[in-house]
Amino acid sequence: MTTTSPPVAGHRPPVGAPSSLPARRRRRSWTGWGFVGPFMAVFALVFLAPIAYSIYLSLFRTQMVGGTQFVGFENYARAFSDPQFWSGVSRVGLFLVVQVPIMLGIALLVALAIDSGRLYGRNFFRISIFLPYAVPAVVATLMWGFMYGTRFGLVANINDALGTAIPNPLSPDWVLLSIGNIVTWEFVGYNMLIFYSALRVVPTSLYEAAELDGASQWQVVRAIKIPAIRGSLVIATIFSIIGSFQLFNEPSILQSVAPNAITTYFTPNLYAYSLSFSGQQYNYSATVAIIMGVLTMIVAYVVQLRGMRKEA
Repeated sequence: MTTTSPPVAGHRPPVGAPSSLPARRRRRSWTGWGFVGPFMAVFALVFLAPIAYSIYLSLFRTQMVGGTQFVGFENYARAFSDPQFWSGVSRVGLFLVVQVPIMLGIALLVALAIDSGRLYGRNFFRISIFLPYAVPAVVATLMWGFMYGTRFGLVANINDALGTAIPNPLSPDWVLLSIGNIVTWEFVGYNMLIFYSALRVVPTSLYEAAELDGASQWQVVRAIKIPAIRGSLVIATIFSIIGSFQLFNEPSILQSVAPNAITTYFTPNLYAYSLSFSGQQYNYSATVAIIMGVLTMIVAYVVQLRGMRKEA
């Protein structure tokens, strides 16, 4: 004799359960795409589409006779043999090698000084050093360009007061150094804030252990603080490398007051801008932009790889 147990109240029979489970999974997957979909659409529109269009332009050449023709990689071959392009690349390379270590070194020293707790009025110094970053690059360049003037600016006033002849900061021999000074003044506070934020999350137990071991302040900095913020150092270095290769605002604005020192090919970005808007060479301008983008990615990747290996 067999008996059938009554159905438990509130318990659904498993009829149709295997077929409904994939449907619920599909709905969950589409829910995730619904959240990231707007970002992906904007990202494709403002980032991927311009890159694709630039690559498309770089494969063509527009001529007065014959119109637009497909030339393949001839524009790239022209860029690799263009002395003006490589002159700009070497100039930003020198700017990168000299300016970036100085800027990051100053930012690191300031961050360590503020974090030490021995600096009187550290909140005031932190805001004061960060304040130049809030000044737009155009305004900062115009301000420093006025001070660099030998006829009407600060340099001219110093020459008149002391009766000396300070070298013209906007001369061909000094203009790159002057631009480096402007960029350093602008971004020291930004990098200082990155380093200072990283220092604030270092566990205080490490400092207490070092104090019990009799470590000096320099030993604490060298053995605890700098290794703890190595990731922030790598990030700041990558940002600075990208910014150096994208150098445009400062030379573009100073070009009007120092036309003999800043040429149309002073930096690769300025060269691409001049080719596009002054020379109407859109295809070759796109080629220069693509090459610089790839070069920037390679250098930034190498720096990031080295930083990750040291951190590991």
